[in-house]
Formats: sequence, structure tokens, C-alpha cells
Amino acid sequence: MNNPFQNAMSQLERATKIKKFDEKFLKILSQPNREIRISIPITMDNGKTELFEGYRVQYNNARGPYKGGIRYHQDTDINEVKALAFWMALKCAVANIPMGGGKGGITVNPKLLSKNELEKLSRGWIKLMAPVIGPKVDVPAPDVNTTPEIMSWMVDEYSKITGDKTNAVITGKPIAVGGSEGRGPATGLGGFYVFDIIRQKLGLPESCDIIIQGFGNVGGNAAEILTDHGHKIIAISDSKGAILKEDGIDIKALNEYKKTNGQIANFPGSKNITNEELLTTPCDVLIPAALENQITGKNAKEIKTQLIVELANGPTTPEADDILFERNIPVVPDILANAGGVTVSTFEWEQNIKGEHWKEEDVFAKLKKIMEEETEIIWNRSKELNTDIRRTAFVIALERIESAGLVHVID
Repeated sequence: MNNPFQNAMSQLERATKIKKFDEKFLKILSQPNREIRISIPITMDNGKTELFEGYRVQYNNARGPYKGGIRYHQDTDINEVKALAFWMALKCAVANIPMGGGKGGITVNPKLLSKNELEKLSRGWIKLMAPVIGPKVDVPAPDVNTTPEIMSWMVDEYSKITGDKTNAVITGKPIAVGGSEGRGPATGLGGFYVFDIIRQKLGLPESCDIIIQGFGNVGGNAAEILTDHGHKIIAISDSKGAILKEDGIDIKALNEYKKTNGQIANFPGSKNITNEELLTTPCDVLIPAALENQITGKNAKEIKTQLIVELANGPTTPEADDILFERNIPVVPDILANAGGVTVSTFEWEQNIKGEHWKEEDVFAKLKKIMEEETEIIWNRSKELNTDIRRTAFVIALERIESAGLVHVID
């Protein structure tokens, strides 16, 4: 299987066959502006010193400061982070917000660390990255396995090192330290606004049978929002397994069950299924909200849905994209579907810079306007270009980045 960065570059190549772009521009965009790799030494609770590898990729800042999350995962590596940073650059352009693209990570299984070790690791990442980030330079945020509490440790450490008091260097913080109202559900809610427009365009029912892969912050919030709007979640998964309940899962009850049991398997009234079965169970809408490379050339022919909405980053490989396009199964790409998170993160950054705090209803109103407007633009353009939604979103993002200007090329 291709690594995520190869997939990202394949997506770029596919899009540039739809519309030609300047060769210098594409050459520059084929690699990030900067890759940073660090070694973080931590004294563990047992007194031993362990080294952890950390990353920050600053992909492109033509449209504003680098922006993107930090993920803690045992499989995280530089190629994954490069791909995520590239997608972030395009995602911010698709949402038409004044940010560039970046991403960070640490190769670690955070579930094996104590809270004390996790805090040391998080502060260590910031200590080594402080010279290359900042409110007007690079603004990290949470991602897989990172939380508002971790962001609070990071912003506190950055403040100690630099004296910055705006707290604008990190987003996704708790409200008490400058976080934004509405940040928690922002990715899921933004995805819902996009989905609802596309659902109407495709003539899908007002009450859809939906499958969600992933029950973390994004998948869990999306499940609640969708059920609140009359849709039915018939299958869902977490990192330990998946469940199916064809008459609909009570998401609030499932939340309580997981808090008690640490997993969703064996939820009363449901059937345990595998991740492979989850992805190929018939439904109206399939929402991958976990990790990349889930829908591939191997299983794309078995997908039985009318619409895929990518709330995860990079869940569909280019090979799968081609198969799904041939099968007339629309894919709402990650750079549109999950852009709600970075959009509200940008609202948080703006509030911090201006010393303001916006009400939740104002945050959601601003988010709704952006997501609906950009979805309409991309949908209409896809009809003009006679291509899929992903390639259209890429074309629009590339046009916006190109028009912003890039690093000067020395002739």
C-alpha cells in the first residue's frame, strides 16, 4: 500500500489533469516548505529516560500561518505528517480561511503513558518546537489522541518560554484558557452542514441509514448531530471493534456504555461485527471518521452506499476513488467534509488575537455560512468540470493557493 504522502501526490496529479496549472507552482507544492524532526527525552515514572520522535511539517503558508493538528499515535511517521500537512493547506484554501497548512505528531501510544508522562512529553514537544511556531507563524491544534488538556499544557509552556500572553499559538484549548465556544463538535457539525447540502442535491431521504467508522471526538459528535436531525446510525466502530443494529443505535446510551466498559463491543441489542464488515454493510451514507487508507482498491468494489462523507483525513486511496467514481458513488472529500474543525480553530485564533470571546450561536452561524457556501461552490464547479467532488475541491484549493503567491523562485 502506498504511504499517505504518495496518496496525496497521486490525488494532486489526478486533479491537475482536470485543469492545467503552472509547472513551477506544482513543483513547489510537491514538497513542504520545511520538515522538522525532533528527539524528545522524557524521564519516565520509573526513573528511566526514554526518547520519543516528534515532527512538524510546515507545508505551505501562501494564505496565512501554517495551521494543523498534532497527533499522538504509534504508527505516526514523517510521511503521514507530510500528507496531513499537504491536505491541511488545501483544506484551509477550500474553506477560504486565512491559514496555510501544517501538521505535527509524536510516534507514541499515549494509552501506555501516565498523565504525568503525557504532560512531560507534550511540554517537551513545545520546548523544541517553540523557535519555529507562533501566533503569526504556525498555529498547532489537537488531532488524533490529543485533547484540550494537552493543548493547555502546550500553550502554558509556550507562554513560559516566549512570554506570549495571547494564547493564540495553539487552538483547541479549554475555554478557560482562550478556547472557542463550539470547538468540540465543530468537525462533526461542519461535516453535517456539508452532508445536508449534498444529501439534498442527490435526492437522498430526510432520514438516512448511516454507518460511521470511528467513535472518537469527530465520529461521536457526528453521530449525535445526525441522530438529532432524524438520521439513523445503524453501525459504528471504535478502535477495538464495531457493532451493527439495523433499527438504529441510541448514541447517548452508547456513550454511557463506552464510558463504563471502555469499548462499544457487546452493546445491548447490537451485533458485533468486524471493521471489514462495517465498511461493506449496505447503507445510505458511509462516514469514515477514523484513520487514513480505510477504503482501498481491495474493498471499494464491495462498498454498498449511495454517498461517502470523509470525516477522517485520507481514508480513501486514489485507487478506491477511481473505482467509486466508476460505480457512481460520490465521495465528499476530507478537505471539504471535515474542514469545520480548522474553521472554528481559526475563529479561536482570531478571538485570541483580538482579545474577544464569541457566543456559541455566533460561532455556529459563521461556520454554517462558510461550509454551505463552499459546498455550493464546489458542487456547481464539479458539474462544470464534469468530474468528482474531490478533484473539484483540489482544483479550487490550488487556484486559491496559486493566486495568493508562493515562495519566490530564484531564477
